[in-house]
This record gives sequence, structure tokens and C-alpha cells, in this order.
Amino acid sequence: MIRAIPWKPHVALWMALLGACRVHGNVEMGECVGKEILELEPENAAGYVLLSNIYAAAGNSHLCENVEQQRKARGVKKQLACTWIEVNNEVHMFVVDDQDHPQMMEICAELQRLSGLMQDAAYVPSTKFVLHNVGEKAKVFHLCQHSEKLAIALGLINTAPGTPL
Repeated sequence: MIRAIPWKPHVALWMALLGACRVHGNVEMGECVGKEILELEPENAAGYVLLSNIYAAAGNSHLCENVEQQRKARGVKKQLACTWIEVNNEVHMFVVDDQDHPQMMEICAELQRLSGLMQDAAYVPSTKFVLHNVGEKAKVFHLCQHSEKLAIALGLINTAPGTPL
């Protein structure tokens, strides 16, 4: 369908499709889409990372490692994702598994509190995309350590209820 578009599709279109392949576990299509992305933007780490994640989720560590080796051979570096939040006129930055913030104890306590509320509401987190080779409880822990969740927890503990974050 994308190839039938009468203009040259932007890499963002291919990236959206690759993300969908990851969500739906479509390895075969993901390979085709990944190749298109790597031809269009071989310097963009996102294509390598998504394709590698598709292979890892499918349990194909060999192909996952091949993609990572290809990325490194081309000198493409992954940028650490981060989340920024402004609280009380101060900007705070978080990365995954961040432990450096001076309020980390309070942030973790807030995440625990929110996790308890979600469990009470029968929420079950999906660990499908946690690619660490660890047990289910550790996967849930990794989900709680995403930079976005750390930033939101900081905002919640430092602002009045109802304050936009």
C-alpha cells in the first residue's frame, strides 16, 4: 500500500508502520519495513532499535544482535531517551531507571502508591515489550522506571491536586 502512493513516502510513514509491526508481532513485514527505513535513513538509530526489538520480542536473538552490530558498524549511536518536566519554574530531566534525582525516594513512594491504586482497580500491566531477560515482577518494575512515569510522579508530589503537568 505504501509503495502505491504516488509520491515518495516519508520515513515517518515507514516508522509508523514498523511500530505497528512491533505492536502486532509481525516479524516478516517488520523486516521489509526495517530495510526500507535503513535505506532511507541509515544514520537514524530508531529504525535499528525498532527492528532489533521486533526480533527480540520474537525470541530471535541472533537477528537482534545482527541489527545491533550493523548499527554499530555504521557508527550510529543510540541516544538515551529522556523526559523533561517543569515543576515550580524548575526543569527536571529523567532517563530510564534514573536514580539521581534528589527526590527519588519520594518519587518511588508515589509510583508505589499509584501502582497500588491501579492494582486495586484490576489493572494488569502489559510486559510484552519489556525485553529484559528477567522475571515477570522485575519486568513490572522496569515499566515503573520509565522516564515519563518518574517525571509525572515528581509533578504529582510537588504540585497541588488538579495542577496541569
